[in-house]
Amino acid sequence: MVEKIEKRAFGNTNHKSSRAIFGSFGVGHVSQKEADQVLDTILKFGVNHIDTAPSYGEAETRVGNWMKHYRDQFFLATKVDQSSYKEAREQFYRSLDRLQTDHVDLLQMHNFTDVVYRELAMESGGALEFLVEAQEKGLTRFIGITGHGAQAPLMHYQSLQRKSFDTVLLPCNYTMMQIPHYRENFNRLIEKCEKQNIAVQTIKAAAKGLWGGKTKKHATWYEPLTDQSSIEKAIHWVMGQTEAFLITTGDLDILPKFLAAVSSFSEPPAEDEMIALVKEQEMTPLFDQ
Repeated sequence: MVEKIEKRAFGNTNHKSSRAIFGSFGVGHVSQKEADQVLDTILKFGVNHIDTAPSYGEAETRVGNWMKHYRDQFFLATKVDQSSYKEAREQFYRSLDRLQTDHVDLLQMHNFTDVVYRELAMESGGALEFLVEAQEKGLTRFIGITGHGAQAPLMHYQSLQRKSFDTVLLPCNYTMMQIPHYRENFNRLIEKCEKQNIAVQTIKAAAKGLWGGKTKKHATWYEPLTDQSSIEKAIHWVMGQTEAFLITTGDLDILPKFLAAVSSFSEPPAEDEMIALVKEQEMTPLFDQ
C-alpha cells in the first residue's frame, strides 16, 4: 500500500498542498497516454499540487487534458517568462487555453534571478504589472517568483524587499548548501518567508551534479541520483533542513522513487551519512559559487 504524502499549509493561500509538488517538465516531452500514466502515479501518492510552465514543451497541454476532469483536485501553478506587460499577457492567456481552465491558483515570474529580466519586468509597463492585474481580475489567486543559480536566495530576498510575493522557488540540496554564502542567504530568505507566511518551494533535491562529458541518460539537464537509497538520503536531508515544499524531478522514471522518498520521511540522515553519500556518488554543486 502506498503511503500518502503529508499535506501542509502552503503559505498564505489557505490551501493544504502535498509536501511534494509535481514538477511537470517531464510530461512535456511524452505522449498524452504516457502523461496520463503519470497522473495515476501522482494521484496514488496523494499529490494535489502541480507546477508547470509554457517553456516545458507540451507540459501545459498534457496537464490541461487532466484539468478537464480534475481541476478541483489540484492547486495549479504556471509561469510567465516575458518581461513586458503585453508579452506576459499574451503568454498567460495562451497558457490558460492550453491548461483548459479560466484561472490558475499561482502565477509565477520565471527565472526572476536574471537581473535584466527582473528590472524590465518590474518597471512601468512590465510583466509584473500584468500579473497584478491578473490577480485583481481573478485570473490567478497568487503571485510568485522562481529562480536558479547560486545567487537565487540573495536575489529573492532583494525582490521581497520590493514586493511581498506569495511564493518563492529556488534550489536546495546538500551540495549547494555547503557553499557558505548560499547557505547564509538561503537561511536568511527562509527566515523572512516564515515571518511573512510566504510559501517556499525547492528544486534539485535529488541532483547528483552536472553531466560533464557523460552521456545524458535522463530527462534532466543535470545528472540525478537514481537508486532509491541515495534519493531518500538526499531528499530526507532537504526535508530535515527546511519546512519548504519539494518540486519533483523532471525525469519520469525517477518520479515514483522521489515520491516514495517524500512519503517515507521521518528524520534526516546524519551528517556522516551525507558526507559518505557525496563521496560515493561523486556529488557536486550544480551552480558556480
